[in-house]
Amino acid sequence: QLRLVESGGGFVQTGGSLRLSCTVSGFNLNFYALGWFRQVPGKEREGISCISGNDGSTYYSDSVKGRFTTARDSAKNTMFLQLNDLKPEDTGVYYCAASAADDLYNNCSGGQSDEYDVWGQGTQVTVSS
Repeated sequence: QLRLVESGGGFVQTGGSLRLSCTVSGFNLNFYALGWFRQVPGKEREGISCISGNDGSTYYSDSVKGRFTTARDSAKNTMFLQLNDLKPEDTGVYYCAASAADDLYNNCSGGQSDEYDVWGQGTQVTVSS
């Protein structure tokens, strides 16, 4: 069974940092595009970062570029999202996801949420002033 388990969310002050983990089971993460999304009530999920399956190239949305970093650890079948210089606007539920779409496997930039097949349960990130 394909499954993603996310952990690492919590409460942090403005300017603080968190490290989210997403452990993959049931498939090799190198064969899939991997994405990070976040969502607040009443809004659609926002794609913030992804890793292309083919060569591991990364992409970041303008809202997080320069502050967040994502990486995959093939030996541990895990991907990470390092969140630095957090702001209140970063508050939301964070999800990891995997996509089998061929175009995202080669280049995950611009991938939409409906192109991802397997999702983690989501973890809450709250940034206080």
